[in-house]
Amino acid sequence: MNGITVVKIGGNVIDDPAALKAFLGEFAAIEGPKILVHGGGKLATRMAERLELKVQMVDGRRITDKGTLDVVTMVYAGLVNKQIVAGLQAAGCNAIGLSGADGNAVTARRRAPQPIDYGFVGDIERVDSELLRRLLEAGLVPVFSAIMHDGRGTLLNCNADSVASAVALGAAAVAPTDLVFCFEKAGVLRDPDDEASVIPEITAASYPPLKADGTVSKGMIPKIENALKAVGQGVRSVTIRSSAHLENGIGTVIR
Repeated sequence: MNGITVVKIGGNVIDDPAALKAFLGEFAAIEGPKILVHGGGKLATRMAERLELKVQMVDGRRITDKGTLDVVTMVYAGLVNKQIVAGLQAAGCNAIGLSGADGNAVTARRRAPQPIDYGFVGDIERVDSELLRRLLEAGLVPVFSAIMHDGRGTLLNCNADSVASAVALGAAAVAPTDLVFCFEKAGVLRDPDDEASVIPEITAASYPPLKADGTVSKGMIPKIENALKAVGQGVRSVTIRSSAHLENGIGTVIR
């Protein structure tokens, strides 16, 4: 393999059937081996509210009690994952939907309860690069939800950006890997109301001031921190861009 593309999709795109269909068509057209990682937080939040479960978020990360774990597993690894796989099949892309437990692809450990107890939230420990290689060589496109497991029978809710970064690092052991985070904005914006205010580049040095002054906040924090970790550990490139611009140069490059 000359290269692998890992794309992470989430946010409003998953909630918009037309936007999701357009994105899946573009993703299916990417040449060469590829992997898709998806979130689905808004749908999970709506489902939790319908079931009268309290939704708690800290710095863009969901606190997951047992009831919430059941909901996110049903939504992420079930409904959203299979809708995406079906959409890719319709676009001529032979996808296979996976959680971390499937094929023992990704294991995680439950996060320590200090300083914040996130409940059944996991931090990635291991990605099976050899499994990724075999799936890709078989012509399959893995589609990962954010539900992982600890290897001892417990499912864990992981941040989808963290999953994407870990999967990209696992793929990098197989071939040079490029990671793209797609969401509803054109990139990381200086002004959230101005799509033309894309920050073209973020580095380990320029990120802390952007976080301190609030330019980067909420769910963008784990996205950028995972991107910086990925490029620091061997992923060839990381870009944050709109799902509507999957194959052009618009977006924020993380170096």
